[in-house]
Amino acid sequence: MIALLRGRVAALGDDHLVVEVGGVGYLVHAGARTLQRLPCPGEPVELWVETQVRTDQIALYGFLDPAERAWFRLLQTVQGVGAKVALAVLGTLSPDELVAAVAARDRARLARAPGVGSRLAGRLVAELADRVGELPRSAGTPPPATTVAPPAAGPADDALAALARLGFARAEAASALARARARLGEDAPLEALVREGLKELAPP
Repeated sequence: MIALLRGRVAALGDDHLVVEVGGVGYLVHAGARTLQRLPCPGEPVELWVETQVRTDQIALYGFLDPAERAWFRLLQTVQGVGAKVALAVLGTLSPDELVAAVAARDRARLARAPGVGSRLAGRLVAELADRVGELPRSAGTPPPATTVAPPAAGPADDALAALARLGFARAEAASALARARARLGEDAPLEALVREGLKELAPP
């Protein structure tokens, strides 16, 4: 697997670049933030690379910061997030901004990324908020302050906590609540969310 490319920028595209290494050109997909920070064609570049092997192709995704590559992998562990959406998220928010958004449960900030609606943003928060201390940060960045109180939880967050206390996995409960909210509406009360969430989680 290719993990690092060190060469020169041969060409730049809207969503990719070509890196020449030893006379071989590698097409590397990259997000908007990465492409904006790249040197001009002909200049040297070093990219951290994530290689994904599929049945029909091998795709390379490049990042200037190893924390971005770590986030790229982490985001794809969340249901509904593939390589394209993960790259769009990293094209909108830096690793440190992602940590801050998750720590603050700021779904609106996450939803700014193309392809991430309020529902998926809520799922990202639900599945990653408990792991804030482990989330990838840029080198030298301190962990988020723990003395700042998080914003008050809404009914959806309270419902997720209630289902987790009942023994359901947070990821499974978050998906069930997302389906419940789709039926009940975004302003559904806590009791209704818990009741419908339990129905979703009940075995067929």
